Amino acid sequence: MKVVHETTTLVLGSGIAGLTFALKASRHGDVLILTKKERTESNTNFAQGGVASVMDPTDRFELHVEDTLRAGAGLCRRRAVESVVREGPDLVRELMELGAQFSRESGGGLALGREGGHSRRRIVHAKDLTGREIERTLLAAVEENPRIRLLENHLALDLWVGPDRGTGRSRCWGATYFIPPTGETGAVRARQTLLATGGGGKVYLYTTNPDIATADGVAMAARIGAPIVNLEFVQFHPTCLYHPDAKSFLISEAVRGEGAVLRNLDGEDFMRGKHELASLAPRDIVAREIDRQMIGRGEKHVLLDVSSIGEKKFRERFPTISKRLREFGIRPGRDPIPVVPAAHYLCGGVGVDLDGRTEVDGLSAAGEVTCSGVHGANRLASNSLLEALVHAERAAAVPPADDPGDAPPPPPAPGTEPPAPDVGVILDHEWDGVRRLLWDYVGLVRTSERLDHAITRLALTRDWSEDLFHRYRPSRDLVELRNIALVGLLLARSARHRRESRGLHYLTDASPPDPSPRETWARLADGEIRVESRDLPA
Repeated sequence: MKVVHETTTLVLGSGIAGLTFALKASRHGDVLILTKKERTESNTNFAQGGVASVMDPTDRFELHVEDTLRAGAGLCRRRAVESVVREGPDLVRELMELGAQFSRESGGGLALGREGGHSRRRIVHAKDLTGREIERTLLAAVEENPRIRLLENHLALDLWVGPDRGTGRSRCWGATYFIPPTGETGAVRARQTLLATGGGGKVYLYTTNPDIATADGVAMAARIGAPIVNLEFVQFHPTCLYHPDAKSFLISEAVRGEGAVLRNLDGEDFMRGKHELASLAPRDIVAREIDRQMIGRGEKHVLLDVSSIGEKKFRERFPTISKRLREFGIRPGRDPIPVVPAAHYLCGGVGVDLDGRTEVDGLSAAGEVTCSGVHGANRLASNSLLEALVHAERAAAVPPADDPGDAPPPPPAPGTEPPAPDVGVILDHEWDGVRRLLWDYVGLVRTSERLDHAITRLALTRDWSEDLFHRYRPSRDLVELRNIALVGLLLARSARHRRESRGLHYLTDASPPDPSPRETWARLADGEIRVESRDLPA
């Protein structure tokens, strides 16, 4: 494949992690950002809630750490949690210095919200458009930086790896890409590469994520043999709007933070007595209880009672949600909102250290694509943007290595055959099949038998899509199917390996919980996935 671009630093993805890293890394040289669609389309842009950060004098780092560890069900890496919690506030202030306009109280102080699992109000937000405000701020700074170039509609295909001739260790030399509108392919050579491709909600049939969230970075890292850690822990957001004309619209957890209560269709507060925080319990507990209510009662959704908030306050605090609800004939702040759980966040991903480094020299990662150990078995609400900020900052503080010399050949290009007439229909069917399979067999509640069935079928789709990728000219649907099939298989294999129920992984036929929680490490080698358990890092 032809090398089209050479740069000091390559960034794959344009969410909060990628943009933050690019701004910091530009101190070391030129930066090239590749983003698969438009620059503003990312999970960051869809984040309603905010950034969890200790900004109130009455709050304490220790409380935020303990809230995070409690939600993570024994699988958080304490050092990672402590660094993110302690370093986050300065980075939030830096965003404000860049121009981010967060919501304020009448006296001028930050209007801090509260979400599930938090013992204090510590959610910095811009009403219900926090992600969009952060994205706007960072993009403006990137566009003003002469050392940063951003290319839209560039879909990364594979990481370019090979031995470093000086050390003999595996090194990342950049990545290959595909431009869907033109069909062009090419490669970027870089001294350092950051994976910031976001999450993989589109692996599931129902998700709060945008269409771009196809776990591309996890798949690319897996194909070069990097460890994929704790991928069985998928967070389902408890409150996605249930409406035949709504496409996975999220009702922010901050709505419950302002007093909304979950009820079944008979009006019963079914979370009372299930957890001390009731409707504000951690997401795994709330989502499973909603699922239990729906299955046990034969109902398609539950209700979010917002009457205690009132129309005026709801409209002021949640203007975007209010506008959307009105489009569906729901009076915000007055009418109960029909909600269901939906796939929301990957707590596992590419294994990284405290500085965002992977096992491959020259390759770092930050944001939802990673497993840094901050989220453990269940992410605490609004810790995701915080983690992305801190680990992007830490990764960018590590300067790129000196030019390592001659690179090995880049990865093979995709196939060149014209697609057969029925390939489009088949791709649509397989896309739907993977996502339904994950939803039905690797969802909120799992069984060993269902996981075995999913693994068998996903392995066939993974092999088939890989073969098509190397035969036919690429298309966006084929490239992304190749990725979701592999990630779905890694997810199912990781879930089958963990015999206990813990956090977001709920197994009906589970063994007793492990008294010493261990991480799940999956690797792809010679076409086979190998899974093992490892002790938590010290």
